[in-house]
Amino acid sequence: MRCLFFILFLSALSISHAQQKTTLEEGFMSPPDSIRTGTFWYWISDNISKEGAIADLHAMKKAGINLAFIGNIGPSYHSSSNHPYGKVKFMSEEWWQVMHAALKTATELDIEIGIFNSPGWSQSGGPWVKPEQSMRYLASSELVVRGPKKISEKIPAPAHDFQDVKVLAFKARRDNLFDRGSVSFSSNIKGFVDYQYALPAGAESHITLTLPQAETVRGILIHPAYYLHTQCLLQVRDGNEYKTIKEFPASRDATIDPQRGFDQLAPIVESLPETTGSQFRLVFKNTKENSIISSITLTTAPVVHRYPAKTFAKPENSTAAPASFPDPSLFVAPEQVSDISAHLAADGTLNWDVPEGDWVILRTGMTPTGVKNSPAPPQATGLETDKLSKEHIHAHFDAFLGEIHKRIPEADRKCWKYTVLDSYEKGGQNITDNFLELFKLHYGYDPTPFLPTYYGYPVGSYEISDRFLWDMRRFVADRIACEYVAGLREKSHQYGLKTWIENYGHGGFSAEFLQYGGQSDEVSGEFWNSRHIAEKRAAASCAHIYNKPRVWAEAFTNDGRNGSAYQRHPGMLKKLGDQAFTEGINCMLLHVFIQQYADDTYPGVDGWFGTEFNRKNTYYHQIDLFVDYLKSASYLLQQGLNVADVAYYIGENTPIMTGRMNPGLPKGYDFDFINSEVLINHLEVAPDGRLVLPHGTSYRVLVLPSYSSMLPEVLRKIEKLIVAGATIVGTPPVKSPSLKNYPQADKEVQQLASKIWSSPGVHKNVSLEEVFGTLNVVPDCLIDNDKIMYTHRHLPDGTDIYFLSNQNESTIRINAQFRVSGMQPELWDAVSRTIRTLPVFSQNGNTTSVPLQLESQESVFIVFRNPAKIAASGKQTNFPEPQLILNVDTPWKVNFESDAIKRGPSETVTFSQLSDWTKHEDTRIKYFSGTANYKTMVNLKSIPNAKVYLDLGEVSVMAKVKINGKDSGGVWTAPYRVDITDAVRIGKNTIEVEVVNTWLNRIIGDRKLSENERILTPNTVPWKDSTPLQKSGLLGPVRIVTKD
Repeated sequence: MRCLFFILFLSALSISHAQQKTTLEEGFMSPPDSIRTGTFWYWISDNISKEGAIADLHAMKKAGINLAFIGNIGPSYHSSSNHPYGKVKFMSEEWWQVMHAALKTATELDIEIGIFNSPGWSQSGGPWVKPEQSMRYLASSELVVRGPKKISEKIPAPAHDFQDVKVLAFKARRDNLFDRGSVSFSSNIKGFVDYQYALPAGAESHITLTLPQAETVRGILIHPAYYLHTQCLLQVRDGNEYKTIKEFPASRDATIDPQRGFDQLAPIVESLPETTGSQFRLVFKNTKENSIISSITLTTAPVVHRYPAKTFAKPENSTAAPASFPDPSLFVAPEQVSDISAHLAADGTLNWDVPEGDWVILRTGMTPTGVKNSPAPPQATGLETDKLSKEHIHAHFDAFLGEIHKRIPEADRKCWKYTVLDSYEKGGQNITDNFLELFKLHYGYDPTPFLPTYYGYPVGSYEISDRFLWDMRRFVADRIACEYVAGLREKSHQYGLKTWIENYGHGGFSAEFLQYGGQSDEVSGEFWNSRHIAEKRAAASCAHIYNKPRVWAEAFTNDGRNGSAYQRHPGMLKKLGDQAFTEGINCMLLHVFIQQYADDTYPGVDGWFGTEFNRKNTYYHQIDLFVDYLKSASYLLQQGLNVADVAYYIGENTPIMTGRMNPGLPKGYDFDFINSEVLINHLEVAPDGRLVLPHGTSYRVLVLPSYSSMLPEVLRKIEKLIVAGATIVGTPPVKSPSLKNYPQADKEVQQLASKIWSSPGVHKNVSLEEVFGTLNVVPDCLIDNDKIMYTHRHLPDGTDIYFLSNQNESTIRINAQFRVSGMQPELWDAVSRTIRTLPVFSQNGNTTSVPLQLESQESVFIVFRNPAKIAASGKQTNFPEPQLILNVDTPWKVNFESDAIKRGPSETVTFSQLSDWTKHEDTRIKYFSGTANYKTMVNLKSIPNAKVYLDLGEVSVMAKVKINGKDSGGVWTAPYRVDITDAVRIGKNTIEVEVVNTWLNRIIGDRKLSENERILTPNTVPWKDSTPLQKSGLLGPVRIVTKD
């Protein structure tokens, strides 16, 4: 399904053209306003004020933060970490005044604003959403009857807010062998009435069913009572022993809300290989506490394997279905599924002449999944809007963002640029208005006869049932992209806004991550301080294939409940941010800046879910050093196009949040994921065999996933690519995944695959090293240290920009080989904003090797923009050792902040030797958090005719330097060194170092006081009395050095 591409292509071109007005060097030294470093600006649990909002924005401006996303956030399910409610209720008159003041101030300060698409960080809902506009699923009431007979019986609606869709009748009989056998169980199982069983934790247990005669089983359904987590083995007695038919996991948790599936207590459903016996045993092992089974159905009827997962009821990893094919007569015949909707009266009474046989009657209809926007204040919480209907999503927009647009004067909201959608966390839906008609129009067949599969009744065969459900899931994914995301984009454009989206989700994401993000104007990943997973590459690949120059990241999200709250600082974060840069991110949104509504509480309003970037943080007045680094790095990484040699095709299966990398990527190469929409509609082959997209992004190899199925239309495009000279790696599919044009589509897949895989450009069962060797494609960036990560951008003028990140905790020396020839290597340092030529390098064919040295967690850009000079020889080096001018060993006079909050010494303290504050005997210093100003004086007898630096040795955690009263920069990461060439002089020189640390030490110090003595009141309190203090202060040794 094609939703969007050309619009984005044009907008991306306009961005690139605007940036070309600034030269590369100028943009790096002083990034233009188009380079935005932003923050998530959360308004927590009604704790907001006009004064707080205005002060926050001015603090952002001073720090260089020029983009803020407003989120009206309420309490999360982590109840122990929720901030108490404030007084300014959502959409009250005072709330509107705060919103107006925020937008007006941001407009005055030229800070761009985005507003979350609903209260809470996820996703698109509110109290204005009616049940018939909400996310819905196909619910049913079931009636089992035996004909022939005439019935007049009321079939109750299965839920409130129920909208009838179809009443279906079909011949089927799902018996339960537990109804006609004797049941026994191990002594460690506690049995209840109605087949409820409490399983023992840790110990193995079992339930045994003995039948009066042999039966053939084909399916089992295990219904959890509330919570269940165990490993099951279904066994049959064969002589004197039990043989395992199938082993499978069983896991459910009713405490999980509908955002992870609308039926958390859906049965665990296993389709079984046909097995005949008179005694069956169900063994449980690795059971967790409180696991209770409500009931068990062991049936002779076939069942749709793990159908709750296939219908979005309960996302789970599906085990393999058996490769058995029961008697076709056991399946529901699609041609015999009768639509008897006309026989249902308005009161729910069914009047129908039942034909002979066993019949199942399903009254099906739409009912809300129950999922709501969250976390949001109660008065801002409501049902989530239907993700398959543009009409409903437009109505939702009008009710919230449209109201803001209406109430805030145009002149005061010029700053408002974005409609914001955070990660998708709202589960799935499998129905919407006119779903059946739209499905038929799309696939060419009527889905009505196959609706029994929603409830585990296989129609036609296992294969046919799974194909229909595959079509349904793919259709849902397409509608989410084209109705929800593209619908929001369309509505936002009407209001002069752009959409910004995180193109992935958790526990219920029901779309395809590339197509989903592709319909938005801008796209973002995320990364946490404690984990790096697929989200960054998901966003980067989406941006690269849909031509979005900016690849955002929700940056440095953090679970502070693990003890890391208030101890994170830029020096700790750099390694994580640099890793994100190497994975394609080129714009950072700091997570999180919480609105500080009052100035009399410290450390301020906080949350468990982020690094504290708010203005009350101790080091906030030095955070501009970090922001400057992010902007310079972002500027370079937004230039030109990403360079990657491999496009991994993700296939057509949905839902999907990342792709497969098989065969694996060799060292020194990069990749993107690519989807069907882009592959079919836009991927072409250049004369040199490269696979090229219209905006210029290209790949040398297309890798197909090792799936047995592929849509015919994808194979048709692959055939065209092969004919044009492309290189493809993968194994041939044997069928289509879809029921569309079945079985003819399978024949076409087999014919196309046979033709394609006999072509010379197609490789199977080989490594990518072998393929690249055949193509003579050398690594793009080969480094003799696995802890170095890289990314590469290529500009239209031929400039190549490589970004290298040292993920080691120590200084390393490496040799880096770049796929560049005839060009001069330069080192661009985004921390110091300096550029220098690297004189030592060697060239071999189409590669250039450069010896490099990187400090602990240091990152550099290696830029090739000018023709190469003759490489240096002899004793020259790219990294000369600093030469000592003077050891600064004079005493330091130190003044600490001594207000009622920071409580440092009010008198000047002399440090004859530099030391860690936490080792000081004075508890005012030992537990100090805040700013301390160091001052000393040195005498220089001479100054060399070279760059002069002040090397601070080690600082914890940040510092700014003045020499003779002149600002000389700051330090926050290794090497802790500033250029003082323009400030230093012969004779006496005053050195001032302003040092900041984090809140952690003062918080721990307050914990040692009685409650009424404590001044700091953090809401997230993960610390203990034994929590170690954080090293702080100017630690040295301090030296004045020179470098050539």
